[in-house]
Amino acid sequence: MKNRLLLPLFIVAIVVSLDQLSKTWVLYEFENPEIVRHVLPFLDIVLTWNKGIGFGFLKAHEVWQMAALIMIAVGISAILGVWISKTIDKLQIIYLSMIIGGAIGNIIDRLRFGAVVDFIFVPVYILGYRFPAFNIADSAITVGVCLLLIESYVRKKK
Repeated sequence: MKNRLLLPLFIVAIVVSLDQLSKTWVLYEFENPEIVRHVLPFLDIVLTWNKGIGFGFLKAHEVWQMAALIMIAVGISAILGVWISKTIDKLQIIYLSMIIGGAIGNIIDRLRFGAVVDFIFVPVYILGYRFPAFNIADSAITVGVCLLLIESYVRKKK
């Protein structure tokens, strides 16, 4: 059992470390949130604070709302942890660990700052709506969920 936990713990630690290191760099480099660094024609770095969940939905303006968002993330992470403990599929373990690592990275921000540090901005507009800034944790969650869905779809096709 101990060896089974090494891979998920390693992946969670890598995601959380990359997320927190990148956010520390952004906070150090961008004391003024209005600064925008154009990295590539399709990628900017800009410091933003997200009090909500994905794409700024469900903004937490009160302490109890922030606590509720943290508890939801902890609960989902616990459920995914149970899923990891029951599966032998290495790909599922990787994808689920990415999601947990991303959730933990954003939980750390909420506990430290009362909001999540977002900084990756892709200037994409869909139907007049600007795609919001995001971070490494958000990316790990999104990629993990998408790969899990793709794997599930492919598995059903077999």
